[in-house]
Amino acid sequence: MGRLALEEVLGTPEAKARNGAAGALEEDSRLTALFLWTLQATQGEVEAADGAGDDERSGEDEDEDGPKLKKAKSGYVLIYDVARRFAQPLGIHLERWEGRIIETDKGIVRLLPVVERKAQLFGQADINAVAERIEQDARANRNYTFAFMPELAAEPEIRINPRGRSTRNRASAAEAPAPEQFTTLDRLHAGMWLQRNGRTNALRALLKDEMQRGPDFLRLANALSRLYPKNSDEKRLLDAMLLAIPKN
Repeated sequence: MGRLALEEVLGTPEAKARNGAAGALEEDSRLTALFLWTLQATQGEVEAADGAGDDERSGEDEDEDGPKLKKAKSGYVLIYDVARRFAQPLGIHLERWEGRIIETDKGIVRLLPVVERKAQLFGQADINAVAERIEQDARANRNYTFAFMPELAAEPEIRINPRGRSTRNRASAAEAPAPEQFTTLDRLHAGMWLQRNGRTNALRALLKDEMQRGPDFLRLANALSRLYPKNSDEKRLLDAMLLAIPKN
């Protein structure tokens, strides 16, 4: 099941044979899917620290003179060389996504959990204020907006329109590097945040737009639901969000 989910994200010939619309998703989606599939394939041989970041772990036993236990960061981790080996042949640039969806420290790559991406997705705005704005925009039949990436806070917000194009003023658009675009994975994580905070109406507005945009959002959500560990918070959020997707 994990292999089939991975193929849906990578857009392999096999996936295209099953689903003609199954082209490769964006680079960050492919990196996330490959990361999770590698964890799944190793059957727990690589370390995972899923949850809200309140667990503790240490590679050494503590004694009187030994090191103190350090608070673990949440997220899943792989050895850097393992991540590099699956990313490089597929043209995935790990450095491009550093601080965005991964974090590398001392030869270990950590997949950032959704709970740590709030500022990236919504800027400094309160999640409830963002949800209310989405609801107002939906009622007025306007395109909803997200303030994306903290370093862009002083610049015009990126506007997400129903056709899936992110627009900014013409002067800054040409200067923006590719990773600053609001991707399918970003929109999925935004939806998970709305689900997490119980903002049902805003979530429905987002999901309605995504269904009009095309199949990629739903395809990625289904794939990651099958790739996340069974009891992970992110799988629970995804599965709950999938239940809210309009049926027609």
